[in-house]
Amino acid sequence: MARLSPLMILPPLVFAGLAGLFVAGMQRENSQEIPSALAGQTAPALTLITLGDLPVLDSDVLADGEVKLVNFWASWCAPCRVEHPNLAALAAEGIPVYGINYKDAPDNALAFLDELGDPYTAVGGDPQGATSLNWGVYGVPETFLVDGDGTIIMRVAGPVTQRAIQGRLRPALDEALR
Repeated sequence: MARLSPLMILPPLVFAGLAGLFVAGMQRENSQEIPSALAGQTAPALTLITLGDLPVLDSDVLADGEVKLVNFWASWCAPCRVEHPNLAALAAEGIPVYGINYKDAPDNALAFLDELGDPYTAVGGDPQGATSLNWGVYGVPETFLVDGDGTIIMRVAGPVTQRAIQGRLRPALDEALR
């Protein structure tokens, strides 16, 4: 009978340990939530280009006294299309939504807004992604809730779905508006 070498037992044990960690990580309640290092800090300055003749987004608006959403999006982003009606609904409620177009051609961004409607109070383009990098954006879409003093309250990584609105965004918005 052949004797098992300790080196033959090691790979299955490592695999079982990693599999256990992956399963435990997937069972976490907020496994989809990516924390923002900027929560509780002043929003970074905006260095954006204009998009057509749309109202221009600049840093002054971040501390204008109003609670607002800052949404990073792109015309080539499929989840951005999914969240767009929800952003329009929030804007229709009177919540200012500002858009930052991420690494996109201005003509494509304008065509996207022409096709789906423009929920944004003002928009700016971030063709090189420098502003997005300063905000800690992992990828579009991402939306930040910013208070009237320009402090980031929270971030929604991924599309603003009804689940995200009801689960996290609406309670944070209600609290910020008090």
